[in-house]
Amino acid sequence: MPKSYFQFKQFIIYQDKCAMKVCTDACILGAYAEVAEVNKILDIGTGTGLLSLMLAQRSKATIDAVEIDNDAHTQAKVNITESPFADSIRLYHQSIQDFSQQRSGSEDKGYDLIISNPPFYQNSLQSPDHQTNKALHAATLTFDELLDAVMSLLSPDGQFIVLLPPFEAQQLATVAQKKGLYLCAKLLIRHNPQKSVFRHILSFSKMPVSAYTEDILVIHEKNTSGYSDKFRLLLSDYYTIF
Repeated sequence: MPKSYFQFKQFIIYQDKCAMKVCTDACILGAYAEVAEVNKILDIGTGTGLLSLMLAQRSKATIDAVEIDNDAHTQAKVNITESPFADSIRLYHQSIQDFSQQRSGSEDKGYDLIISNPPFYQNSLQSPDHQTNKALHAATLTFDELLDAVMSLLSPDGQFIVLLPPFEAQQLATVAQKKGLYLCAKLLIRHNPQKSVFRHILSFSKMPVSAYTEDILVIHEKNTSGYSDKFRLLLSDYYTIF
């Protein structure tokens, strides 16, 4: 049974009310996203607020976090309010479709970074648990809708970063290119060197690129449960065990 909370170095994530618990791949996404020149961030489907808090810890950006689920929104509100970064994050209880529509036509130049760990099962057998369905299955947010929101809200030179399983990552990349979002970087994640890639982190921009860069992150060393040096370095600002 997952713990009711997850202790990071500078904040706590309570997760007893959320279908989606803190997981390693989401933590990798939060630590991987580049925030050095970023002033405005949008977190689509914030869940517990994990990504927003990770980005707030190492940036001075203002962050808008959007969450449609009632319980997840309540949980995120507690996690954000009780953190040292509450002043940096604004939480919205609505769908990203409504959020995007309300901001269409705005003179705002858009977000420098949009980040998402979205529901990714597009057409698959659903869980009997409704909350889990909403978190994992794209019944309330298709890739088309997600990318339309990103196109509307991303600044001309901004970046969209998303975490998905390999098959769904390819699906989204295909749809993204048709909409004018270009893949510029891909991070492949493996549990260990013997395992297949189980997650992709894709970075997109509105600016066409001749070729995207590709890197691999292995979480555990070969034939051991010990963490790789690359993983330790990436998560050293967050995990209390490092």
